[in-house]
Amino acid sequence: MSVKGRIVTDMIRFFTAQKMLGPKIQDGTLRKNLVEAPWHCPEEYINLPIHMRQFEMELLTPKEEDCGEVILQLHGGGYIAKIRNAYRDFAVRYSRIKGYRVLSVDYRVAPEHPYPAAFQDALEAYRWLLYSGFTGDRIILAGDSAGGGLVLALAMYLRDQGMPLPQKLIMMSPWTDLTASGPSYQENYEKDPLFGNTRESMIYNGEYVGKENPKLPYISPLFGDFTGLPPMLFQVGSLEMLLSDSVVAAEKAKKAGCDVTLTVYPEMFHVFQLSMDKLAESREAWEEIRRFLRKE
Repeated sequence: MSVKGRIVTDMIRFFTAQKMLGPKIQDGTLRKNLVEAPWHCPEEYINLPIHMRQFEMELLTPKEEDCGEVILQLHGGGYIAKIRNAYRDFAVRYSRIKGYRVLSVDYRVAPEHPYPAAFQDALEAYRWLLYSGFTGDRIILAGDSAGGGLVLALAMYLRDQGMPLPQKLIMMSPWTDLTASGPSYQENYEKDPLFGNTRESMIYNGEYVGKENPKLPYISPLFGDFTGLPPMLFQVGSLEMLLSDSVVAAEKAKKAGCDVTLTVYPEMFHVFQLSMDKLAESREAWEEIRRFLRKE
């Protein structure tokens, strides 16, 4: 673990331990109420807002280098928070790997819009790409946390419906088990600097599940059938309560014959890739994504 990585981990643990601030971080209140300055698109890109009937999207397009492929990005936030600037920065980072266009989906969120709202919006975004002329083999699905779970659920649905499958799946700390029943929910309960030491967090609130069965594969894809899914990359931190969401899903995918890459980053926290170039571990994870997309 890098020195900066340890410092950041300790800082997260310090803030989540504060009586006033900690619960707001862990239950998503702070994330939901986040007010950000307007995002400034880099000069070499055009970021086009797309207004759908029930949700919004943004299409980031490079002005010059365009590889003819697109990444459909599904953001995290526990299904209760909308898109934020970090994911627009993610879009730029993805695009620069190969000249991708990146479609970021600002899907509807709970509790106002529980399942299947976010799932339906992700599916509608994928259909929009197909209608726009992209074939499945030119579409890549990428997401983190709740968005990572949506990536896997969407891929399963596309296969089940006989629709064109995407080229690849990228999942950062995906939330694949909304029953919170995996072994790491106990083993890392006191280790996780972000969600640990409480059951009053977005992991347990059930707002997205609503009245549905949390074991439904399109809610918790961990319990689904992995047969025939595209090549997939899982990245997760060893300290996460959601560690088993990736480990068990990767094991099931391998048993189903899928091409799977799972990397557990030692001593890392939930979606540490948000640190971008500030942490050595984050730089390593983004380099792994680059190799995965470029087949190196």
